[in-house]
Amino acid sequence: MQHIEYFPVVNEAGKTVGKASRQECHSGNKLLHPVVHLHIFNQAGELYLQKRSMRKDIQPGKWDTAVGGHINYNEPIETALRRETREELGIVHFNPAFITSYIFESAVERELVYVFQTVYEGDITPDPEELDGGCFWGIEEIKSNMGKQLFTPNFEDEFQQVIQTLISKAQLWPSPIPPRAGSLPQ
Repeated sequence: MQHIEYFPVVNEAGKTVGKASRQECHSGNKLLHPVVHLHIFNQAGELYLQKRSMRKDIQPGKWDTAVGGHINYNEPIETALRRETREELGIVHFNPAFITSYIFESAVERELVYVFQTVYEGDITPDPEELDGGCFWGIEEIKSNMGKQLFTPNFEDEFQQVIQTLISKAQLWPSPIPPRAGSLPQ
């Protein structure tokens, strides 16, 4: 018997208005569903990126946000963030700080993205079933490779609209003071 994953269908304010299967959410019907992203910085200000598995149905083999995953139906946002971080990278102890949320739309799906950051110096063990690896990238190295089909469109958009803007305002690592955990959205 096949297990069916269900995601909440939400309105633009993040309120659950229904539920749908993973397949329904990725079939092109643009059901708005929530996801979590975690940007992991090291003390040098480099950003960890994951290399998506070639087995992924969306953007296989591209470099992407350190952690990205769906929120399951009836799952709190922080629980999903911690679950995805543990499953994808083997990281259990970290301090997430909420940055923002926004809506991302592609040809096949529409996501309400909850964006978090953390500074982390421990071991990172990418799950070979989920990822084809990962490493820290310098910010300038990321900028110089934008638009060259190395990164997912989601990552490029988020980097330009969220990460770069916050770095320029010194609200995001690397700044003189590492980020502290912010209030988490409910």
